[in-house]
Amino acid sequence: MDFLVNNTGWIEVICGPMFSGKSEELIRRLRRARIARRRVQVFKPAIDLRYSADEIVSHTDARLKAEVVNNGPEILTRLDWRTQVVGVDEANFMGPEMVDIAQQLADSGKQVVIAGLDTDYLGRPFPPVPDLLALAESITKMLAICMRCGNPAKHTQRLVESEDLIVVGASGLYEARCRRCFEPGIPPHQEELPFVTAMRRAPSHSE
Repeated sequence: MDFLVNNTGWIEVICGPMFSGKSEELIRRLRRARIARRRVQVFKPAIDLRYSADEIVSHTDARLKAEVVNNGPEILTRLDWRTQVVGVDEANFMGPEMVDIAQQLADSGKQVVIAGLDTDYLGRPFPPVPDLLALAESITKMLAICMRCGNPAKHTQRLVESEDLIVVGASGLYEARCRRCFEPGIPPHQEELPFVTAMRRAPSHSE
């Protein structure tokens, strides 16, 4: 998306489950911005050390150098005022302040391109991405391929036992699942929660 009015900023959000190509799409857009000779700064959260400490890396091994920050507010302290395009990967690790920061950057005339998970391992909205979607001029919803049946996948299935909201990992710890195959928060070796069992056993309205 390109806005032609000078000094007009905007927010683009690329969202979806793991393995859907979010980081790859983010890298593609930022590289295009550099080809257009725009000043670009790229940020990634320090917690994400899966493939590289100082690069955004897609699951297909596309790479782009990035500045590492601990949270959203640190972006403002590292920002060069001449920057025209700001890229942020894994926004779901940046904290709730990322919403106001994205607004500030866009209001100051910058193009802000953000990628992140929009739902967590329980299938719930994953802050701050849902709030960023409400503010964005452009939204791209990416889909993966369900690892169980091959249908379009919108969920991230956690495969390890943990109640922590954030468990950083990739293949082996997570896989993409479609709506039908997704088991919210239940790794294959865990027992189903009692309330889930009760819901499954409850008679439907058609019975």
